[in-house]
Amino acid sequence: MRSKIASPRTRPVSMRRLAIASCVGTTIELADFGLFALAAVLVFPHIFFPALGDAAGLTASLATFGVAFVARPFGSILFGHFGDRMGRKGTLVTTLTLMGVSTVLVGFIPPASQIGVLAPIILVTLRFIQGLAVGGEWAGAVLTTAEYAPAGRRGFWSMFASLGGGFGAILSSALVVGGSLGMSDEDYLSWGWRVPFLASIILVGVGLWARLNIDETPVFKAEVERRGAPKAPFVQAFKAQPREIILASGTMLMIYSSYYLGITFLTNYGGTHLGIARTPTLLTALAATVFYTIGIFLGGLTADRYGRRLTMAVAATAAVIFPLIMFPVLNAGGFAGLAVAMCITMFITGTATGPLGAFLSELFRTQYRYSAAGFSYNFAGIAGGAIPPLFAASITQALGAYMYGVLVSLLSLLSLACVLLLKDNAGRDLTSEVGGARPRRSDVRTESSERTRTTT
Repeated sequence: MRSKIASPRTRPVSMRRLAIASCVGTTIELADFGLFALAAVLVFPHIFFPALGDAAGLTASLATFGVAFVARPFGSILFGHFGDRMGRKGTLVTTLTLMGVSTVLVGFIPPASQIGVLAPIILVTLRFIQGLAVGGEWAGAVLTTAEYAPAGRRGFWSMFASLGGGFGAILSSALVVGGSLGMSDEDYLSWGWRVPFLASIILVGVGLWARLNIDETPVFKAEVERRGAPKAPFVQAFKAQPREIILASGTMLMIYSSYYLGITFLTNYGGTHLGIARTPTLLTALAATVFYTIGIFLGGLTADRYGRRLTMAVAATAAVIFPLIMFPVLNAGGFAGLAVAMCITMFITGTATGPLGAFLSELFRTQYRYSAAGFSYNFAGIAGGAIPPLFAASITQALGAYMYGVLVSLLSLLSLACVLLLKDNAGRDLTSEVGGARPRRSDVRTESSERTRTTT
């Protein structure tokens, strides 16, 4: 019987509208996530862990920051299950709501001086909820565009979910900088840091409006009509493609470790080791997020032109080399060295991030694509985003900052190996089984020529 569900190639849809909805949602979620990252090094050691002292307080604060990375794989399993069974749209509305509520509540937590140990407990709980939400966010946002996009432009359209992460990083940095300008350190630590967290409720409202006005993807609808909803998509994914899930996770170790190095670690290093004031350091972090976003955009463009794997391999190679030469330049250059180190690190990270949406979407089958792509993306966060911060302070204190750069370089080398071991499935038909035939060049050209019609 002929399916009543229109195919992704013929269904009239505005790719621009889908891309904007995907980008807006991830912008808001990652802005909330980024607010916590910056507050973890600037505020939380003093507010929630004052009794531990500077070094131990920073370590405890960064451990709280890392809790979200531990939660993210669980979020990918939870929301991937519903995303593969019930659809991408409703799942994305849920993740955005959870993130928004937990972020606003962080702004209401009393300091440890008022409620004692209860303050960090509440902080950790809300951070865990944030991690669950983000764990289910990225893959769903990517699939919303990837499962609509023509094969010849899938790298470009899928890039918008990651681009939203870049905009979110810019927004969070801008909110922190704007909130601290003209404010004394005492006022900022007392109440100024809370303002961006509380104001994020406005952004969540905008994001929900955008999410509620998009349609379910035709690829998902066709899959459910053809086979029905999968009972255990996460289990199916690991039975069918365990190698791809493990290697895909490995490709992203450099992304997480380099992102932390470029923003969180260097933000703290600029103040504690180089003696740079808070505002110039934060402005430098803001500039670095702009370079990160530019890198995402260029990575998405080159992924369609030169392939996903080649683009990611070049970025991973740069991430192996740059941390080894960064710290001597950083220590000799002062503020200028800090700016160069942060901006180049974040540009490399963004370039590797740009192709990810298309790369992971084309790697896994439709019936468990949300679960597999989401878990791969977020599991890497434990090794690349949660563990390095725990050892950053002790490594720097005992062996020097250069050895922390060596650690990031080694993680990037592992990512490079994983990228080279995976196939580049650029142009695959997402409605077919992985391993099926590539579309003919004429098909890609036809899809490209139809782009004007499908984006109006």
